[in-house]
Amino acid sequence: MEEFVVYILYSKKFNKNYTGFTSNLIERFKSHNIMAKKGFTIKFRPWEVIYVEFFNSKIDAMKREKNLKTGIGREYIKKLIQQHT
Repeated sequence: MEEFVVYILYSKKFNKNYTGFTSNLIERFKSHNIMAKKGFTIKFRPWEVIYVEFFNSKIDAMKREKNLKTGIGREYIKKLIQQHT
């Protein structure tokens, strides 16, 4: 069974965060930090992973990602960042 991960990245240098989901966190993290040549995340490197949550289904991971992008989710992320810094 494939496992999915919702993750939050934080760029301390730029005080930015990014929320996403994947089935391969290590490769996705490399993409955000090293390999990608375009997109939002290349502008705010370096990134560090500050949160991960595991799911057994892609649908559940997508729902959680969407939830973290709501007002309540953004408040939750803000608290995570405060604890992290």
